[in-house]
Amino acid sequence: MKFNYFIPVLVFFPVLILQTTIIPLIAIQGIIPDLILILLVYFTINNGQIFGTVQGFVYGLLFDLITGSLLGSAMLAKTLSGFVAGYFSNENKRDFYLRSYMFSVIVLICAVIDSMIFSFLSSADLTTNIFSLFFENGIVSGIYTSVISLLILVFFILRRRF
Repeated sequence: MKFNYFIPVLVFFPVLILQTTIIPLIAIQGIIPDLILILLVYFTINNGQIFGTVQGFVYGLLFDLITGSLLGSAMLAKTLSGFVAGYFSNENKRDFYLRSYMFSVIVLICAVIDSMIFSFLSSADLTTNIFSLFFENGIVSGIYTSVISLLILVFFILRRRF
């Protein structure tokens, strides 16, 4: 087996610790960005759609087991997000997608899908309107995750180029 298949799982654990401890400190009215999704999109664009789908399943399963959330909610959401991100995995355009604003657009699409599915499956409050649930937990969270991915892109990935 290739060692490159284990690197995303090894990187997952420090990102999970960061996601559960430090990232809630920058929450805006309870909405937090999803660093695990940004990591998933990055590795999916690098390695392909099947790899991203399986990796999304593994990330979601580990996230559900470690954080104690409803088993299967993050697993399904991350699996579908990895599948959608895999559509942008093209050998000819890989550098363009990873080193331009398109990375944030891809993260926005995947984050909205991830947030909507996760909020729909894990919402225990039955008095909330489904449209406000999708807007507040889906679209706003996706936009926040996309902005954070743009900052990560500018400060870490593009800085290396110059």
